[in-house]
Amino acid sequence: MLATLKEVIGEAKAKHIAVGSFNTPNLECLSAVLDAAQAQDVPVIVAHAQCHEGVAPLDKIGRVMVELAKASKGKVCVHLDHGEDFDYCKRAVSLGFTSVMIDCSTLPYEENVKGTRRVVEYAHAHGVDVEAELGALPQREGGGESAARPEDLYTEPKRVPDFLEKTGIDALAIAFGTAHGIYKSKPVLNTDIITEVRKLTDIPLVMHGGSGISHDEYREVIRRGINKINYYSYMAYAGYDAAKRAAQNTPADFFHNMALAAQKAMYENVSETLRVFSDKH
Repeated sequence: MLATLKEVIGEAKAKHIAVGSFNTPNLECLSAVLDAAQAQDVPVIVAHAQCHEGVAPLDKIGRVMVELAKASKGKVCVHLDHGEDFDYCKRAVSLGFTSVMIDCSTLPYEENVKGTRRVVEYAHAHGVDVEAELGALPQREGGGESAARPEDLYTEPKRVPDFLEKTGIDALAIAFGTAHGIYKSKPVLNTDIITEVRKLTDIPLVMHGGSGISHDEYREVIRRGINKINYYSYMAYAGYDAAKRAAQNTPADFFHNMALAAQKAMYENVSETLRVFSDKH
């Protein structure tokens, strides 16, 4: 069933788990995520990132996401991930998304506050939850590199209360050492940042750059207070790898067989990830 961000996180909290948020830029990704969540009876978030507009236009994939969420047995939030501007967030709201993220995190603090507040005012007037980010990841969504050192981009816990008061957001993404995309080297997490932020607020906390983290590290960040974990790159790579092997094994075949092989591999990857988020071994 279609649910809000607050509702899926509320159910996750009641089950003492973190909710997974998965980018779903095509039907194979979307089916893999929804089927895995339903099989494990856990709430889930399906997301569309603005950087995927060229892969799957919001006006097309967004409608499919909303309709399949409505038909799902479990709670499904349909979320805009890393919305880069007000108008794109507005489009997601108009399509029936129940949550949007406005990402002004690379802007100066006051501009982040101003841009975020504008989206909050519009989204809340339409019954839609809002996530924003304080601090930034060293690799931008979509693979772009940042010249800054990771530690220069960490969330400053002392700024959190002011940011929450001025913006009115419903979930806060914090930066503590993860990065978007495939990791070139093992990340070093400063999980004390989570603890310090959690001391200051009970707002749902979000971890971006969730791929490539060890199972024990996932459990640690959840224990410290992370409620929502974004995950995509390693799921998508599992699908790519399966499709590539299918093409190599059967050079002359139909595309739909490659797509199905990719969907099955992504289903297995998502299933394992959800088990970790739920601490199910």
